[in-house]
Amino acid sequence: MAEEYWFNTRTHEVEAGRRSDWSQVMGPYATREEAERALETARRRTERWDAQDAADD
Repeated sequence: MAEEYWFNTRTHEVEAGRRSDWSQVMGPYATREEAERALETARRRTERWDAQDAADD
């Protein structure tokens, strides 16, 4: 099985394999680089969804 990476929202560190509680991590991600960008990815997705919601109103 390929290694998975997780972004810890409390420590802002990437974990190779999930070591922390589910409430503290985002992921899994296929690469360390993707996990490092977790907050940016989430922000962009939220902005896109907000724009779609506004367009639907």
